[in-house]
Amino acid sequence: MNHSYKGKILISTPDISGDIFSRSVVLVIEHNESGAFGLILNKKNSQMSSKFKDFFDFKIEVYDGGPVENDKVFFIVKGKRVTEIYTDITDEYYLTEDIERIINAVLSGELDIEHIKIFSGYSGWSPNQLDTEVQRKMWTVVDVYNLDYTLPNDQTLWKSIMQNLGGEFLLWANSPEDISLN
Repeated sequence: MNHSYKGKILISTPDISGDIFSRSVVLVIEHNESGAFGLILNKKNSQMSSKFKDFFDFKIEVYDGGPVENDKVFFIVKGKRVTEIYTDITDEYYLTEDIERIINAVLSGELDIEHIKIFSGYSGWSPNQLDTEVQRKMWTVVDVYNLDYTLPNDQTLWKSIMQNLGGEFLLWANSPEDISLN
């Protein structure tokens, strides 16, 4: 492997599968010869959101990070490192699974809830799998600058990025969710 998609965004190509990756925007957290790890930024999980609302006693959105290990919870945090257990994404953002420390930081006011995004599960690829999927045009790899990873996002993120790419991507951005209806 002579390149890495770490820190890049994967935009799914429209298909008829209707699975979790349909119209997904994935942030690649890690990509090396062992495989790849990422989180879907734009798929809300209403069931997990409800569980977290019960715990925090206020509304909070939880996102499907991907289809792997849905019992695991991940946090993308903007700003201050409130735990020693983290992986840097950029200078401004980091990833952690330290649920106890993040919850305590939110409840104590040390960390603003607006500066975290919660994920259930993750997206994972075995060695060379992501490269193969990119070559087969299942994903478009893009650099998206100034994207706030902690903002609440939905399908409009996928469409917005597709529109910004222009060209043939404009056709995809405006296609119906079920492309067999096109």
